Amino acid sequence: MASTDSAAPETRTFTREEVAKHNKEGDIWIIIDSKVYDVTRFKNLHPGGASVFFDDDIPGQDATDVFFGLHRYEVLERPQYQRLQIGTIAGEQPHIHGKVNGALSKVPYAEPAWLSDGFKSPYFTENHRKFQTAVRKFVDDVIYPDAQAREADGKRPSQHVFDKMAELNMHAMRMGPGKHLKGLTLMNGLVKPEEFDYFHELIISQEIVRCGARGYGDALNAGCVIGLPPVLNFGSPELKSRLVPEIFSGKKFICLAVSEAHAGSDVFGLQTTATKTEDGKHWIITGTKKWITNGTFADYFTVGCKTEDGFTVILVERGEGVETKQIKTSYSSTAGTAYITFDNVKVPVENTLGEEGGGIFVMLSNFNHERWVMCCCAARSQRLVIEECMQWTSQRKAFGKPLNSQPVVRAKLAAMIARTESVQNWLENVTYQMCNMSYKEQASKLAGQIAFLKMYTTRCGQETAKDGLHLFGGRGVTQTGMGRFVEHYYRIVPFDALLGGAEDVLADLGARQAIRAMPKDTKL
Repeated sequence: MASTDSAAPETRTFTREEVAKHNKEGDIWIIIDSKVYDVTRFKNLHPGGASVFFDDDIPGQDATDVFFGLHRYEVLERPQYQRLQIGTIAGEQPHIHGKVNGALSKVPYAEPAWLSDGFKSPYFTENHRKFQTAVRKFVDDVIYPDAQAREADGKRPSQHVFDKMAELNMHAMRMGPGKHLKGLTLMNGLVKPEEFDYFHELIISQEIVRCGARGYGDALNAGCVIGLPPVLNFGSPELKSRLVPEIFSGKKFICLAVSEAHAGSDVFGLQTTATKTEDGKHWIITGTKKWITNGTFADYFTVGCKTEDGFTVILVERGEGVETKQIKTSYSSTAGTAYITFDNVKVPVENTLGEEGGGIFVMLSNFNHERWVMCCCAARSQRLVIEECMQWTSQRKAFGKPLNSQPVVRAKLAAMIARTESVQNWLENVTYQMCNMSYKEQASKLAGQIAFLKMYTTRCGQETAKDGLHLFGGRGVTQTGMGRFVEHYYRIVPFDALLGGAEDVLADLGARQAIRAMPKDTKL
């Protein structure tokens, strides 16, 4: 042995022959990726039982392949298991590593093509690449740890995460390009407000999704992404000057409250009413809203109401008569999905967003951006599943060979990759159009495109979720361990198909838009 027993684990070295001698019930050492672990005392605490340590290829042997067939690398990084390491194999170096904060994945198709080594893009500039590097490092360092903890315990995201995001003006950037960015320092000055475009926003959305925690992703101000634009675009200057700074600072929160138990896509079927007081200075709002993202912790509510003139959108502040209750859904309670009751809530008429009776135009102006953001997130989520499946099928052995040696497995991987690449490429094309069209042009030309894109993206996602589940088998329906990200995605992927407009509704919208644009002077 090359060093004394009192040396630190990282400096003590052993030969493989020395490790092989520790192969008895009261003295068991194993090797994992050149590191030596004494599991003598731990074996009886092992969640899978002590018997696994007595298989022929375990005691005193290199158990690397066996370990990674059962456990994720992150297990080795936990303090209680790091303490089991007593040294390393002399002359050998570890060649397996876990998650490296800020780094690009080397797994094929785990990154979009523009981030893959050797690939070029007509859309992304050098500034976009620098921006992506900074956002990824921030997400990995600040957001990812909190995402894993809060997705598990169901609590709202930690305030320090909102605060750190605010320091970079990330809440403001998630609203997309526009006048609201004027005078702000974005990402420590990495991009000028006037140069910030939809590709920068796409990068933020896709980097956050890499956390693999959908409930937390929605908790991280998704309510603001869809609830604040009506204020920015239709609110009075006084209203904006009061609300926007405190929301961008991460101190106050807003959500969009339109859906009800009685009406979803049919906004004219809403039963929440707003009637004016006799002096005409206030609205009195009564009704309920359901499935409202971030509703449990929101300070402001962008509310769709039935009024005398039709459908009107009104900004409501949390106060007397406003009550929110948590709704338990398929994903984590951290999202703050709420059932909201408005009981004769008195609201100044100055809080009206847009024209009275013109609420449909307020909502329609919001839909394209909302659905586009969902496409950004859904596209990146599918890539996370691909990365998990590529790694799993390489390291998992069946019939003495890796899973990916089976043609049926490779066929599933091929289908997953092809779908995700097509989604990302269509998304980037639509994003380019958004960058080069006025807001009015986007409304007239891209509503159908984005509707089709979201329909296609979410259908691809459901197929990828199913394929991922099949590849992981029982682990794919287990909320912990090797298949936890695939299980999570399979469980929450229906959200993408419903939120922002159901697949079939959007497919019909796109088709109707295409039919409406048919020229009158063409025949077969």
